[in-house]
Amino acid sequence: MRNKQPKLAPPYAAETKDVRFAGTFEVLVPVPERNKPHKVPLQFASLNEAEAWLHSAEGKDMVAEILESARKAK
Repeated sequence: MRNKQPKLAPPYAAETKDVRFAGTFEVLVPVPERNKPHKVPLQFASLNEAEAWLHSAEGKDMVAEILESARKAK
């Protein structure tokens, strides 16, 4: 019988909570064993722009790098 680990939520775009960047959007990447998701260091003018970037080759590469760095940091 295998241990079932909770499934990690996928990366997502959300409105920026930082008041210095009010009105912008950011991409957040849930990372295993971390309470808060990792923030991608980019700001987007709209939710559509953030989601488009997330699904682009550049976005997918950056998400993979973030998850790989988190895995190595264990």
